[in-house]
Amino acid sequence: AIGAILTQNTAWKNVEKAINNMKKATLLSFPAILQCDTTILAEAVRPSGYFNQKAKKLKILAKKVCQNGGKTITDFLKGKSTAAARKQLLDIWGIGRETADSILLYADNRRIFVVDAYTKRIFSRHGISAPDADYEIIRKMVENAVPADPAAYNEFHAGIVNLGKDFCHKQSPNCGACPLKALNPLPGQLT
Repeated sequence: AIGAILTQNTAWKNVEKAINNMKKATLLSFPAILQCDTTILAEAVRPSGYFNQKAKKLKILAKKVCQNGGKTITDFLKGKSTAAARKQLLDIWGIGRETADSILLYADNRRIFVVDAYTKRIFSRHGISAPDADYEIIRKMVENAVPADPAAYNEFHAGIVNLGKDFCHKQSPNCGACPLKALNPLPGQLT
């Protein structure tokens, strides 16, 4: 859950630096985050960018988790359906659909797919979805096509991330070397 907030608007390598800082400061638990001074937390997460906002988001999430008698995100979401758990996360300031779904899939092992910028870009460029397709439409499309298993969603998403990092760049995509180039309906006409 901590990583899902830290990865907002940044690369994972920056998140790793922030997590290492948090680990050194023993701030990788919600009770520790809640007790920590916000300026100290912000300094620890600085490498992830938007550090003041992310520190505030982490404090708010930590407060919600700890107020509900939990110490972990699993405690916080225990006994709730995926839909109810998702709503509970979305009701927290600073948590949008992608972050909530990341928490549900990666931290709580729920059957929900995460739609990120890579997913939208790759699907749009290959004619799978419109460039402006709604998050929920893409999420449900994937959930209907991929076996309903957290491990399958995780693996599928990891493949998308690797494809996006290695080939389907926002600027200057490497379409000629893309393993999906045969599936591109409009070669050379990317959106």
